[in-house]
Amino acid sequence: MEKTLEKTLEIETETADAGVDKKEQIANIDFKMVTFALAGKDYAIDILKIKEIAKAGRFTYVPNSAPFVIGVYNLRGEIIPIIDLRIFFNIPVPERVGEEQESIIIISFGEQKYGVVVDRIDRVVGIQSSSIQPPHPLFGDINIKYIYGVVENADRLYILLDVDRIFGLKNGERYEIAQDLTVLRTQSLPPEAKTAAPSSKETSAAANSPAAQSMPMQKNTAASSSTKAASAAQAASAPAQSAQNEPEFSFIADGLASFKKFYVSDINETWARKRYTDWKKERAGAKLQILNADDADAFLKPFYSRCSASWWTKEYADAVYAALPDNHAKQIQVWNPGCGGGYEAYSLACLLTKRYPDAKIRIYAQDTDLLAVSNAPLMLMKKTEATSWYEPFLTQTASGEWTFTSHIKDSIMFEYHDCMHANPIPQVDIVFSRDFLSFVPEASRETVLADFYEKIRGNGFALVGDNEVLADQNNWFEVMNDSVIIYSKQ
Repeated sequence: MEKTLEKTLEIETETADAGVDKKEQIANIDFKMVTFALAGKDYAIDILKIKEIAKAGRFTYVPNSAPFVIGVYNLRGEIIPIIDLRIFFNIPVPERVGEEQESIIIISFGEQKYGVVVDRIDRVVGIQSSSIQPPHPLFGDINIKYIYGVVENADRLYILLDVDRIFGLKNGERYEIAQDLTVLRTQSLPPEAKTAAPSSKETSAAANSPAAQSMPMQKNTAASSSTKAASAAQAASAPAQSAQNEPEFSFIADGLASFKKFYVSDINETWARKRYTDWKKERAGAKLQILNADDADAFLKPFYSRCSASWWTKEYADAVYAALPDNHAKQIQVWNPGCGGGYEAYSLACLLTKRYPDAKIRIYAQDTDLLAVSNAPLMLMKKTEATSWYEPFLTQTASGEWTFTSHIKDSIMFEYHDCMHANPIPQVDIVFSRDFLSFVPEASRETVLADFYEKIRGNGFALVGDNEVLADQNNWFEVMNDSVIIYSKQ
């Protein structure tokens, strides 16, 4: 049963100086925080971030979700995800038995709410904001970047968490923490539990008519396709030997993996080596190694595909449109792993609706950024963007803002899912996966690629990033149309 903070917690307004008049104490208090315990240590959250607290134990399990997402909970008709902060921070936690009651803090970000499980909720403490000290890694068992500060009150030291940064928002800017969450999930799972149970989602058997394979394009590009695939395979045939011959390039690859979770492989090695040549010219007289996240960002800046994390330009949309082969199926299903905030999924839905007007479009858009996929269904467009090629697929709200039509919204299913685990989706016609494979660790990459190949129907295809290639010419056939390359199954 949920209870409001006022009914549940006793507000304390203690100060270090016992001789100060009570009225003066209250006047000096300008910050209140809810305190709680994790693994025997005292933590706190700004009370303004908290909607209420609850005691609950009946959570609905979500297949294939991260270990720290223990389920969803019905909060007076609103379904909210429940996150165990102990697991999120890699703090050992006893295994849950049955439906035992948990202490939950309901955190609110605008219209989105999250429930976080803690060991014990203590009270609300009023302090002076000037008493908040800078964080230090010795004050907690968690990454310092998630700590807002530390506070001493009544002989107790509280670690004040930065919940905005934990959930990916800070001062209106997005922090890219999704990769950190993936690392934490991987570390917190035992080896035997790395593969999640399949989902019980309904799968629809789409009517499937044979689609034309765009034979003119294949004839015009088969030679260049084989040459490119062969050269890529040759370049990637011996990564260990390449690293030995060019130790500096090996250091670059290690730095990219460490700071941005970008993994050099046969998927992107051709681009990475070319970029390394340019990097040496750019860094003349400076150190070539990737020493921090800023260096990694600078190295990877030219890597990302056109219109990445933004609305598609008409030029790029036209290029993708021209590359799409004919397909006369009544339903076209698409897998879009790494969908981010939804720019790509919405753009793809509009383009496919335009290219295949008689088909029902279904897009499974997945990402490990919980906040991004939660907010994607609410995405709006600016007026200047609404006048572009998207216009036929938009509608204006009563407040004057632009949003996508219900037809487009209903065609996309945004899901919180780690694609390195089991992928319980039906057979698809298209895998649209730009820049995703380069951020998949080597241990999981082959599994993901095999999943791509298995999920795609015989007449389907995959589209990867502008600087990625599917170099295995035994399984994939490269088809180029202008500046867009698609890969069909051999």
